[in-house]
Amino acid sequence: MKIGCPTEIKPQEFRVGMTPNAAQEAVAHGHQVFIQKGAGAGSGFDDAAYVAAGATILNTAAEVFGTADMIVKVKEPQAGERKMLREGQLLFTYLHLAPDPEQTHDLLASGCTAIAYETVTDRNGGLPLLAPMSEVAGKLAPQVGAWTLQKANGGRGVLLGGVPGVGPAKVVVIGGGVVGTHAARVAAGMGADVTVLDMSLPRLRYLDDAFRGEFRTGYASKGYTAELVEQADMVIGAVLIPGAAAPKLVSRAQLATMKPGAALVDVAIDQGGCFETSRATTHADPIYDVDGIMHYCVANMPGAVARTSTIALGNATMPFLLALANKGWKQACADDVHLLNGLNVHAGQLTYAAVGTALGIDVVSPQAVIK
Repeated sequence: MKIGCPTEIKPQEFRVGMTPNAAQEAVAHGHQVFIQKGAGAGSGFDDAAYVAAGATILNTAAEVFGTADMIVKVKEPQAGERKMLREGQLLFTYLHLAPDPEQTHDLLASGCTAIAYETVTDRNGGLPLLAPMSEVAGKLAPQVGAWTLQKANGGRGVLLGGVPGVGPAKVVVIGGGVVGTHAARVAAGMGADVTVLDMSLPRLRYLDDAFRGEFRTGYASKGYTAELVEQADMVIGAVLIPGAAAPKLVSRAQLATMKPGAALVDVAIDQGGCFETSRATTHADPIYDVDGIMHYCVANMPGAVARTSTIALGNATMPFLLALANKGWKQACADDVHLLNGLNVHAGQLTYAAVGTALGIDVVSPQAVIK
């Protein structure tokens, strides 16, 4: 198979869809790999490393899209990239379609087959291709939140860990999954007073048992959530419904109850955000003020630590990439229901129910498609 990896063009996106190691593995399995010139530079991989791995360097994205049978990326294809997709071509990347009707309609019109990293599952009910970026984003969230809290950035001027004689910041993490767990650990490690909220009692028990008081846990009822949000210096939104639009957990009206200059960090912004006042921002202009509350809503947070993120993502995607290339997407999905769960679009048809519900589009089952 001809595998193509273009340079990411989303603002301040420095990751790359394939590492030289991934290219070498694909070549060793008999495939051809085409990398756009400079695609790996933001992650510290030069063109020579890809050439040494057996890949071919192409000058433009148009050449990569025009040559490849499968396109491997990190972020969802931007408008110009979507125009280069063609019928029968396979796209393997993050998509986050539920809050993005324009992208969804473009992918359907292209006739391509699109498998989304974020809806591929595993036997334990996890999301193995989302997990590494969730780990990165979770660990980054308290860091960027601490920066947002600095007075020069519009924040309350509160140091996360406090100092002797001055108490630490109060941090509320809504969601006790992968993002929330890593966010809570880092925030607690920075000395903050941390509470994690979730609606799953088994998950709360796990967090209590595993972290032994490193941070507190609480049941995420509306009343208790509102009470803690009112007291918080920082709120980290870390709620995920796989493939679906994120629920709105903090309303605009609630901002009036919060401390002036408090920080909201919305890690769910790729799925539309879990605060009513969230809108996607970039690393170049990451924060904005609504009613005196500072919002950090960068849609590609892991791109800030591109090398770590690229290697972590590459480790996770490589087995699936090789299965798709070795077997073809239909056979690979037929052999692995977890990969089949990643199928979102095929030949003008939407194949992921949560996206259809969010956007009001008819859906066909992925099982029907592979038959």
